[in-house]
Amino acid sequence: MTDYAQEQEMEIEALEAILMDEFKEIHSGESGLSTSNRCFQIKITAQEEDEDGSSTNPAQLALIFAHTENYPDEPPLLNVSSLRGIGSEDLRILKDKLQQEASENLGMAMIYTLVNSAKEWLTERFTEDSDGDAEAEEAAKEDIVIPHGEPVTVETFLAWRERFEAELALERAKLMPESVLATPKEKKLSGRQWFESGRMKGAAIVTEELDEDDVEDIDFDDDEDFEADDEDDMLEHYLAEKSDSSTHSSLRAS
Repeated sequence: MTDYAQEQEMEIEALEAILMDEFKEIHSGESGLSTSNRCFQIKITAQEEDEDGSSTNPAQLALIFAHTENYPDEPPLLNVSSLRGIGSEDLRILKDKLQQEASENLGMAMIYTLVNSAKEWLTERFTEDSDGDAEAEEAAKEDIVIPHGEPVTVETFLAWRERFEAELALERAKLMPESVLATPKEKKLSGRQWFESGRMKGAAIVTEELDEDDVEDIDFDDDEDFEADDEDDMLEHYLAEKSDSSTHSSLRAS
């Protein structure tokens, strides 16, 4: 047995001891290699740990090799095939990578080094894709809008719009000067001015019939009774006009 053959046999025994069930000898016809020498297959898996600590195997390949006559002073014959989830283009890229590394490691037993390199490449290549898919799925879940509250109908929307427009008109009225809001025919009178003017029919007669004590009991300076309900009156008036307008529109449409 030559020194090359002895060195090759020692490497095979070491790989069997380290890789155990992942290492096996196959027939040369199954290897895809142009050789009659002994051929071997090593199963390589990209491992990924889940959150619970369990491992999943998203991709798996077979690294196939055969020693040449002058190995390790010349590269071994190499081939890769997919056992699960690896495309032909990825296999081509990996094979080129392994052949390049084999050329850089001439003069020493290199099969185990190539196995580790293939496992590292496989793990990086396919766990990155898995992480990207998980992130995309998580982002899609965050984009889903879950509706809250009561559903909007035509009736509830119209009621809300009328109320909103009324409140908006009221807020605008508060910002207007009092001279704009006053009636154009006459200036708004205070309680005392209204009473003393006698505009209301019979007001003078009622005043004459009241005795002096009754007149003194009347608080003519209190304008709050005339102004406290101004906002509510404006709001009711606005809503009434909107209701009449909606009714006339419906009659014309019919």
